Amino acid sequence: MGEEQRVQEWLKGVYDPELGVNVVDLGLIYGIEAEEGEIRVRMTLTTPGCPLHDTIIGGVRRALEGRPGVGRVQVEVVWEPRWTPERMTPEAREQLQSF
Repeated sequence: MGEEQRVQEWLKGVYDPELGVNVVDLGLIYGIEAEEGEIRVRMTLTTPGCPLHDTIIGGVRRALEGRPGVGRVQVEVVWEPRWTPERMTPEAREQLQSF
């Protein structure tokens, strides 16, 4: 498993508290770069005015900080491209349909 894939697996433990779906399956993660102990995550939220912005971003940081081999974590929130439900995995769609 590559470093980016490992980071993605760690991020599957971070959930959007309102929707109850992890940030990876929601399609909020736009990019992961991992090299020499530094991890950079490019991500978005479902809406620019998301009231749980700090909670979700903090969850991403906590999921990565303190992991073996991880020294520095950077999380960049971007708004382009805009998030749409089409970015969700089939598992996330199924989970939300039963919600």
